[in-house]
Amino acid sequence: MGRFSISIKLASAVAAAVLIAAPSYAQTVQAGFATKAPQVLLLDDKSGTVLLSKNPDMKVPPASLAKLMTAEVVFEALEKGKTTLETTYPVTEYAWRTGGAPSGTSTMFAAIKSTPTVADLLQGMIVQAANDGAIILAEGLSGSEGAFAQAMNERAKELGLTSSNFVNSTGLPAPGQTVTLSDLIKLARHIHSAHPERYKYYAQEAFTWNKIMQRNRNPLLRLDIGADGMGTGYTEASGYALVGSAEQNGRRLFLAMSGLTSIKEREEEAKKLIQWGMTSFDTVDIYAANEEISTAQVFGGSASSVPLKVKDGVELLLPKEGRDKLKARITYQGPLSAPVLANTEVGTLQFELNGNVVQQMPLYTAQEVPVGTLSQRAMSAVMELSTGWLRKYL
Repeated sequence: MGRFSISIKLASAVAAAVLIAAPSYAQTVQAGFATKAPQVLLLDDKSGTVLLSKNPDMKVPPASLAKLMTAEVVFEALEKGKTTLETTYPVTEYAWRTGGAPSGTSTMFAAIKSTPTVADLLQGMIVQAANDGAIILAEGLSGSEGAFAQAMNERAKELGLTSSNFVNSTGLPAPGQTVTLSDLIKLARHIHSAHPERYKYYAQEAFTWNKIMQRNRNPLLRLDIGADGMGTGYTEASGYALVGSAEQNGRRLFLAMSGLTSIKEREEEAKKLIQWGMTSFDTVDIYAANEEISTAQVFGGSASSVPLKVKDGVELLLPKEGRDKLKARITYQGPLSAPVLANTEVGTLQFELNGNVVQQMPLYTAQEVPVGTLSQRAMSAVMELSTGWLRKYL
């Protein structure tokens, strides 16, 4: 047995420099586009293609973007019947002092001892980035903000957010509270797909509470780029951050960025990135479902090889220019020993760019290969002996 690696020639029409994430995000930054953001991740939702990636797994303070996880926990509680939009929660002194008017931070100005509904608190937290709204929800659902933070971390694990840790519901600075852009993108995509009715809060232009109207803090909503979410954040440690989502002509992008130096820079960079992502790529079909793309050697079978196929079609989002650097490679442990069953996963198809694996998927046998006759097996043994001897010196 040995490791076989086979290069596949791609048609020039589809060969391209491409950044893909499957199963994990690509780490190479797309050539030809520069951004001032120290950390950025731009992703096409349908294909999972990473269009731009720069330090996506660096741990950074979440700032107000922690409220995405707070919202997710509340959304789940609503789905499971643990609370309702009409349920009221009291404004405690802790919530008022820590996140309300006296705090000097983003607030919905909830009056102490008042009882806003969950619907009101969600709008305050999402539209106004209200810290008091987040704390009131946390206390109402879990009894204390600390207990709610535990629920946030438990939910994060369930969603596969492996590199983030939440200490409070607001994102206010706290030791040990960190996220990654990779995790934030996963969370944003989940909220959009799992809670479509709740997701509409993120596009709400304004919210009025306690007779004070505040506009949505997400600047992307006021730009003509199809944006409908999701939130912004700032602390001295994180810089200016944003998680955004936009849809044009049925195609949705998700953007996460952190470390910008000003509100203006954050808005300008986000707009440029989304416009570039929407206009610089085409979707190309590489392989159809169940298409046979190569073969694997078989030992002791009625045939010396078996066709390999991809079960699902392969669709890549490719840059419109420079389609000459994408390579495809098959790897498998072989030769395969007969009998070989059909539809058995035996190898991997990898797409490579500049020496980096940017997408990979399993390969399956397209048909069965039964055990061969005595003479066929004898010939296989001779071939394996000779090729095995050669592999020692290759």
